[in-house]
Amino acid sequence: MRNVGMLAILAAGMATAQSPSPAAPPARPAATAALEKASDVPDSVKLTRSTQALGGMREVLRAVIGKVEEARRTKDVVKLNCANEKLTQIKGLLRISEQADVSLQEAVSRQEPSSSEHEFTKVLIAQQKVSQLRSEAEECIGQLAFRTDENLFVEVEEPTNLPGGDPSRPISPDIVLVRPPPASPVR
Repeated sequence: MRNVGMLAILAAGMATAQSPSPAAPPARPAATAALEKASDVPDSVKLTRSTQALGGMREVLRAVIGKVEEARRTKDVVKLNCANEKLTQIKGLLRISEQADVSLQEAVSRQEPSSSEHEFTKVLIAQQKVSQLRSEAEECIGQLAFRTDENLFVEVEEPTNLPGGDPSRPISPDIVLVRPPPASPVR
């Protein structure tokens, strides 16, 4: 019975510790908050933000096309395939966003708030995904890890205490001239 009482006190303490303070509302990620408040955004602002988002996505498209061309110039098939995959996804999201922008403009002109909120949300989600794909495309090329210079010169100093000879051509073992005795006396 004593354990049940302690459990109840512990549970109540945890519930109190987890409940948000009345002065501060629960923190939400900026992207989620923006998507949840599409109904609070005036129609003129929705149109402006949608146009800005499309412009940003087109810039990302140009940047990723540059990454694909860079991978093609270096003749690295793995990087090229990876960057091409991201480019294809960005093109699809941009196409969806452009259609959503047109539908948003139509919904605003017809004064349909639910449709305009839906189309605006589609553009914002696509913008977030395109931003993520840009980062992934940069990872494909390896720009987040390092950037090499084509004129890079590396000087290697060989330690003096290493054994001589070419390690790719090992010394052959001595030839054994004595044959070991047979394992059994029967031939």
